[in-house]
Amino acid sequence: MTRAIRTTTVVVGAGAAGAALAARLSEDPSRDVIVLEAGPAPRTADEFPVELLDASTVQGAMPGHPANWSYLGHLTPELPYMIARGRIIGGSSTVNGGYFVRARPEDFARWSDAAGPHWSFERVLPVMRELERDLDLGAGPFHGDDGPMPVRRASQRNPVAAAFTAAALELGYRPEPDKNAPGPPGVGPVPQNVVDGVRINTGLAYLEPARDRANLEVRGGCRVLRVVFDGSRAIGVEVEEDGGTGRRVRRVVEADEVVLSAGGIGTPHLLLVSGVGPAAQLLEHGVPVVRDAPGVGRAFSDHPDLSVGWRARTDVVDPEASETFTTALNFTSPGGDPAGDLEIMACVTTMARLLTGTTSSVAGGAKAALRHPIATARALRGVSLRRAREQVAHGRDLVLLVGLQGEGARGSITLESGDPIVFPRIDYHYLSNAHDRDRMRLGIRTAVALLRSHAFAGLFERLTELDDATLDDDDALDAWMLAHLGTAIHLCGSAPMGPAADPGAVVDGFGRVHGVTGLRVADTSMLPDAPSRGPAATAVLIGELVARFIRRGD
Repeated sequence: MTRAIRTTTVVVGAGAAGAALAARLSEDPSRDVIVLEAGPAPRTADEFPVELLDASTVQGAMPGHPANWSYLGHLTPELPYMIARGRIIGGSSTVNGGYFVRARPEDFARWSDAAGPHWSFERVLPVMRELERDLDLGAGPFHGDDGPMPVRRASQRNPVAAAFTAAALELGYRPEPDKNAPGPPGVGPVPQNVVDGVRINTGLAYLEPARDRANLEVRGGCRVLRVVFDGSRAIGVEVEEDGGTGRRVRRVVEADEVVLSAGGIGTPHLLLVSGVGPAAQLLEHGVPVVRDAPGVGRAFSDHPDLSVGWRARTDVVDPEASETFTTALNFTSPGGDPAGDLEIMACVTTMARLLTGTTSSVAGGAKAALRHPIATARALRGVSLRRAREQVAHGRDLVLLVGLQGEGARGSITLESGDPIVFPRIDYHYLSNAHDRDRMRLGIRTAVALLRSHAFAGLFERLTELDDATLDDDDALDAWMLAHLGTAIHLCGSAPMGPAADPGAVVDGFGRVHGVTGLRVADTSMLPDAPSRGPAATAVLIGELVARFIRRGD
């Protein structure tokens, strides 16, 4: 009897895409799957830190928390910013806000133009249905009811949520009750991967049910340093892991195929330090060139955002509530493409509670810093202290979060060193063109109009940072925006897919890295640009799709 040939796939990163990918690949008993996660690898919900399950806060994204990488980025040349990316099973789905909204049909139309018809909305819709368990709408033409990821739309009971919806309708915007179905943009509840206040990350949804499979190995505390090549073929990865008695040891994990699912920052950085990237940049930092790939890290896209802070006339925050951003208005700027290129989200809790889990930003921030003092200090190095002081001063604020969702300025990820331990440089170039500034001003002024509508009259007391003189003057508002910028950290396009003839394309539509063999990418870095809604659901979809491509031999 001929013995079946077994193949080994190494998945680098157990985040939103990597966990889904590994779980689906391990359904094939002829394939051995090894998942390498730099952070901890808890198996069950009981093993996760409680603050990472609590969907009412994003404490895991705070500077220095061990569950995130705390990269340093520059939103503008003058504005450094801490970029939190997940560093634990579930990746950023473990530390984000639980926003689980699909990309739009228009997004898939753009991506399929670059990557092939298997990225069209019609082709991916069955996979989107298969991955979700819609707890509100059940099975139907656009939804599934038995997939790994639970989806529930945020409650609209909070008075802020109710007023926000009424205000949007008052201003003439249309209702959008299901933001995970095709249709024109409008105002409606936010779909979330949250059940009974618990943030269901992809580790819990995908890996926990699969962890007992004999052909699946999940290793935590295992940082991948680079891809190992034999000529132009990837044959494994070099890792650093615990060698016992506090020692860190380096060794090579061999594989028939390596899949990078390290995220929009981690994946391009691994490609660069492994010799896949712009040749001149690699040689400058002493990295031998395996493949001259100019598109690695060259032009990523993300969603800039700004918080419009306000105070309520009465206490509207439910201390027992498990929801944060409950309701979103998506609308189109004049000439905006795609439709819905602006988004305003209503937060129903204070910034202090959202960021620290307490009602006092001072107490919460101090508690978080004292828990991880060295890591916090390291994460805040170079970050604006003025911004930190402002967050403390406005911890009691409620906010409307304004985001620019459509195509805008592109950012870059470049090497600071050939040493894989040294983080790359991340430059966003936010609001560097007039069109982006025009649209963001519209978003800010629309948020203020919502707060000053009749629907908010019983709740809204005052703005806390903006004044009318600033709002009425384009130059003054531009200066305010540049000083207060944030980012949704929806980073995409740092290793984009496209045809081999396109020098900016890094992978093909199946995630295979151009010019080498045995190496794929499966995370949001492969998207040509950021979707016009948040990318969390799309990241899970990528894991599902690439698993199918690999199992089919594509």
